[in-house]
Amino acid sequence: MIHTWVEWAVFFGIVIFMLVLDLGVFQKKSHKLEMKEALIWTAVWIALSFCFGGYIYLMEGSKQALNYFTGYLLEKSLSVDNIFVFILIFSYFKVSEKHQHKILFWGIIGAVIMRAIFIVAGIALMQAFSFMTYIFGALLIYTAIKMIVDKDREIHPEHNPVIKFFRKHFRVSEHREDGKFFVRDNLGKIIATPMFVVLLVIETTDVLFAVDSIPAILSITNDTFIVFTSNIFAILGLRALYFAVNGIMQLFRYLSYGLSGILGFIGIKMIISKFYEVPIHIALLVIAVILITSILASVLIKEKPKELKE
Repeated sequence: MIHTWVEWAVFFGIVIFMLVLDLGVFQKKSHKLEMKEALIWTAVWIALSFCFGGYIYLMEGSKQALNYFTGYLLEKSLSVDNIFVFILIFSYFKVSEKHQHKILFWGIIGAVIMRAIFIVAGIALMQAFSFMTYIFGALLIYTAIKMIVDKDREIHPEHNPVIKFFRKHFRVSEHREDGKFFVRDNLGKIIATPMFVVLLVIETTDVLFAVDSIPAILSITNDTFIVFTSNIFAILGLRALYFAVNGIMQLFRYLSYGLSGILGFIGIKMIISKFYEVPIHIALLVIAVILITSILASVLIKEKPKELKE
């Protein structure tokens, strides 16, 4: 569908206003985001996302609205997996809780730009080469299997080629400089801080996540407006969600199985799409059931105590 400039203007207007309000007003000073504040912001972003879905329903009808909500739920589910990695990254670099919000804010701004590039490229590839549907589907199934096999998450920023390149060609301060990304040295030259290195790790990690999530959402629709808006609304609320569930993420031990199942289902859906198109309401139902089941299993099934080694 060809969307009017008004629809794009409404979307970007909402996003820009909320980001300015968030960083420029409520988060002007670096501080630890408490549970209550994080839950409020999480609720605000979810409510805003649903209101925009209602706007799509009024403007374009139930089919497009259903595509939007399915894409949103899919991306929201997959973005939860990012939280596990964020926890590991901040723990590895020993980032203070009061500075984590700033890093995540700019990390998500970068993610929005990267997602836009990936979405445009992905849609262009699928329109130019029909076989890309099979490649994207196979990629999702591979990722689903890998997610199950690689249960123990570890990060090795020292092996990140972007970080290696940056440290080799640019000076990095040994001090955190109270959350600043850049400072001036004794000679007046601008140098990066460890906080900027952490931001680079967050950004490069999101590129890897986008490789999985963009093909997944393209299995729902290749409408640029629907794909982009549902994807962006899902990741914009990720920062607040991180602080809301940071302390209890270890309880959702079966969530990775659920996400794996969702990716596997979407991958199969893409591969068979040339022969059978899974109705969008069925896809939405399957994604919701898998996600809810994995969360309930994590909460209700008690973890067996580990045997002590003698």
